[in-house]
Amino acid sequence: MFPRVAWVHRGLLRSCARLPVCMSSSGIGQKGILANQVAVVTGSTDGIGFAIARRLAQDGARVVISSRKQQNVDRAVAALQGEGLSVVGTVCHVGKAEDRERLVTMVLEHCGGLDFLVCNAGVNPLVGSTLGASEQVWDKILEVNVKAPALMLSQLLPHMEKRGKGVVILVSSIAAYIPSVELGPYNVSKTALLGLTRTLSLELAPKGIRVNCLVPGVIETDFSKVIYKNEAFWNIVKENYKLQRIGQPEDCAGLVSFLCSPDASYITGESISVAGFSPHL
Repeated sequence: MFPRVAWVHRGLLRSCARLPVCMSSSGIGQKGILANQVAVVTGSTDGIGFAIARRLAQDGARVVISSRKQQNVDRAVAALQGEGLSVVGTVCHVGKAEDRERLVTMVLEHCGGLDFLVCNAGVNPLVGSTLGASEQVWDKILEVNVKAPALMLSQLLPHMEKRGKGVVILVSSIAAYIPSVELGPYNVSKTALLGLTRTLSLELAPKGIRVNCLVPGVIETDFSKVIYKNEAFWNIVKENYKLQRIGQPEDCAGLVSFLCSPDASYITGESISVAGFSPHL
């Protein structure tokens, strides 16, 4: 039995347990550059993940969202289906094998396959130095931020292969390029995703599957409050990198949709910053 999934129709919140959940809430075929393709976005009930899920659905994809708490999933699904978008969701803590398996089963049973996987879920249980982190903190950060995307992809890959194509987007952080001393192990985990992107892009290219990495800068979300609420740090960032504003989750969403689209069919292995400046030469 899957967790309860909410949908909106004529202003009423109802259970959709017995409905073909990957159809749009209006029952009308989807239109757009990603029409009739299926996307999974982890960590997608708020912030950057939510904005990505909304944009992919607006561009025609049928989107499966997930996060660790049922109430957050219900709220996000209701909001997006209320906009007439083809969105469903389930609880999934990406660090738990049973939750990943449930997500995969839901995608296969109700959507029939998968075209896009966006790995956005991440954690940072520590604000402090690298060498001050406990073994438990290291395990949690690496398990969720690095291992889980690879394991999730390994479970979904056979179903992408059946379609002869696919797109994977890993979500790193500007902390991979410009580490903060307050985010020790988190910096390391996000740097590891850059390497994972390059490695997977080579392994999966023969299968027609592209792998790219979104590298958000300072984006106004609850997750990044430790950065932009630190007035001294934020002032230094603005001065050094000439930022004119803080980023918004929607600033990241369009890039992900582009990378999933046919327009990006010759782009793989790239890590692209959305930061208001460039950390590269």
